[in-house]
Amino acid sequence: MNSISPNLNLMIKASEKASKVLIRDFGELEKLQISIKGPNNFVTNADRKVEEMIIKELEKSKKNFSILTEERGFIKKKDINNFWIIDPIDGTTNFLNGVPHFCISIGLLIDNEIIAGVIYDPIKDEMFYAEKNGGSYLNNKSIRVSKKNRITDCLYGVNFRKNIPENLIIRNTGSAALDLAYVSSGRFDGSIHKNVNLWDVAAGTILIKEAGGVVDNFELEKFNKISINASNGRISGDLNKKINIF
Repeated sequence: MNSISPNLNLMIKASEKASKVLIRDFGELEKLQISIKGPNNFVTNADRKVEEMIIKELEKSKKNFSILTEERGFIKKKDINNFWIIDPIDGTTNFLNGVPHFCISIGLLIDNEIIAGVIYDPIKDEMFYAEKNGGSYLNNKSIRVSKKNRITDCLYGVNFRKNIPENLIIRNTGSAALDLAYVSSGRFDGSIHKNVNLWDVAAGTILIKEAGGVVDNFELEKFNKISINASNGRISGDLNKKINIF
């Protein structure tokens, strides 16, 4: 592994350890106890278990950062200004239906800036990670955004369809975090999401920036109802003109 900070190393180890729960439960979906948290928003025992495991691992840090999680909300520690941002399963509906496209996402916010991020797809064993001024990586190999510069030639990960021009090629994969990770690695050229949560996209933003891409109008002071337009940077201007989500 390339040289990384202790904080990023802890994030990677936490996601690897917690992923064992997801892999096990994904193979035994019929045994999961599922409850409804809201319209089309399911929470599982796996969500809770993974979140607790990640929290336990991250609390080994001597920094005593606070924690923002999908299930438990904001957990105050001694350092209330800097915090870990955790999504234990991004793509829960995929997970519950046996679709192998979901991930663990962990970001680190320091001084009102996301400085490190990890997105781990346990089924494909793909570990995306990045930290400020350190580049972006997939399984220890450096990654970069795509070089396409015509929006009609590009592939986009989105979570909505209204007002999207018919000549744009889009995919709704069910995982905002993986959409952003795919932009950072050049698989997608852009990612457009409306009304998502900070834990869905925090890690992905640093991945894209460190891979040479651009994230437009990302508002860190908001924890939810975030709209985000991320791309390889070459298509950013044209994309914003075609699709105004802000």
